[in-house]
Amino acid sequence: MVLKVFFPSCCSSAESGILIGRWISEQNSAVILAVVHFPFIPVQVKQYLSEVQRVTKVSVSVLGSWSHSKQEKEESLSEFLEDLGTIFSHEPWIQISKEGGSKFWSCSTLQKHSNNPKEEEIILVYYDQRKVMLSHLHPPLDTGTSTDHKADDASKLSAIFDTVAKSKILFMTDRYDDGPIKLTHWQSDGVEASIIVELMKQASVPACMLLTFLLSLISGICRSRVLKFWPLSFLWSKLSTCEQLGHRLQHLQVLSSNKKAETQTQLMRKANIFVSLLIDVALGILLMSWLYRKNRIGHLADTLIPMADHVAEELQDLLQWLMGAPAGLKMNRALDQVLGRFFLYHIHLWISYIHLMSPFIEMILWYVGLSACLGLTVALCILSDIIALLTFHIYCFYVYGARLYCLKIYGLSSLWRLFRGKKWNVLRQRVDSCSYDLDQLFIGTLLFTILLFLLPTTALYYLVFTLLRLLVVVVQGLIHLLVDLIDSLPLYSIILRLCRSYRLAAGVKFRVLEQQDGKPLRLLMQINPLSYGSVVQTYRLPTYSCYPKDSWASLCKKLFLGELIYPWKHKGEKQD
Repeated sequence: MVLKVFFPSCCSSAESGILIGRWISEQNSAVILAVVHFPFIPVQVKQYLSEVQRVTKVSVSVLGSWSHSKQEKEESLSEFLEDLGTIFSHEPWIQISKEGGSKFWSCSTLQKHSNNPKEEEIILVYYDQRKVMLSHLHPPLDTGTSTDHKADDASKLSAIFDTVAKSKILFMTDRYDDGPIKLTHWQSDGVEASIIVELMKQASVPACMLLTFLLSLISGICRSRVLKFWPLSFLWSKLSTCEQLGHRLQHLQVLSSNKKAETQTQLMRKANIFVSLLIDVALGILLMSWLYRKNRIGHLADTLIPMADHVAEELQDLLQWLMGAPAGLKMNRALDQVLGRFFLYHIHLWISYIHLMSPFIEMILWYVGLSACLGLTVALCILSDIIALLTFHIYCFYVYGARLYCLKIYGLSSLWRLFRGKKWNVLRQRVDSCSYDLDQLFIGTLLFTILLFLLPTTALYYLVFTLLRLLVVVVQGLIHLLVDLIDSLPLYSIILRLCRSYRLAAGVKFRVLEQQDGKPLRLLMQINPLSYGSVVQTYRLPTYSCYPKDSWASLCKKLFLGELIYPWKHKGEKQD
């Protein structure tokens, strides 16, 4: 049977002593955590290990002895190390020795209480204790026939990773302490860094308490009854700026919560939210500084009104073209003139509204630019809302055309069923047979003829304004995609994968160091980092946006039937 001994590479130069760690009987493996140096009192070592066992819930014990003789190996030391197996009763008792002049290590096991001791093949696996301590092993994400096998391997590796990760209290004592027990492990030379981190954690407590109080005050105002009245509640549900502010408010509440993250996933989520907020605000401040430099706000306001006038003039020219003979098509002149004048009147109202608001445009943009300090995503959402307000007349044209076109389509389909002696059963939601008299068939024929000959004129107006509406929706959709990318991208995890890839482990690989007859096989365990795609998939942050689930076929069907399309609708809202 093969015995696997996981030995920390940081202890390869440690002085002689005893090996403490965890024995995993299911895998016939020993995970060495530290080396206790001579001299020591066995009773104190046992008391210390029982205290570590109580706190960490890990069965830590003395697994064997470690001999590092820089000169020729002494026989008295060898006998003393063998006698330690009677004091610390562990089966098997592992003996690892390293001689100064040789690059090969000797490793053997003693089974004093066994009647039939078996010769075991030993594999010595070196691992970087610091990397294993700080890393988080992720389960396999891909699915296939070998999923069970991969999950079994991951569970074996997780036992080793969890053993090192849960033994934090063991690493608080090192060889430089004045206590009775002196250890060598990965943190022997870096305890000062841990002290600095703990001081920073204690200093952040008052700031988190103040932030929690402010956020609770803001949340109380948002939940007040004043915001539940119809105009304010309608604006809060329709404006993407309000949705983004509410989303960021939830992020701040998560960060300022005094509840400690219990799992690695929760900890990474908090870190990703913090980095996302930090980068979002930094980009927003850069945008704000760019806008207020060289009077760019004034130039933007001076450009906005002529641009709105130009769009209105183009729409007027388009309507004049539709009121004539567009592309040589023969239209119903009476309906064409009515629809054209109706839409021209709306454009006239829109131009008057824009010129009425022109003296206040610069002041509005100046205050809107200040909102960029809340983050680039808030500024982008405000830009999306401004585009929606500036193109409100196009949206009205689309709704008018779609409703009129939809009415005619459903009217024609109903009259077509009348010709075939059918009708739509509302209660059963199906088409049933029906007998009609002569008057009903005559009136149905007249109405069908009228609607059929008026359909091309209505369809042309609907087609033009639907294309204009889709153009606006595409622009707003690109803005919301950018906002969702900033909101959901796990920036901290990606930076961690780039700088310290071992922190996000997908598995391990083994490299052969030395192999010689009569000596244990020496392997080096290296961490395989998680791929960037898996990092994004695992730690992606949820967003408030809910994209429409309609397929392309369903979308084309809605456009053909004249049904209104609301791309900004969220879950739980009723659609027309």
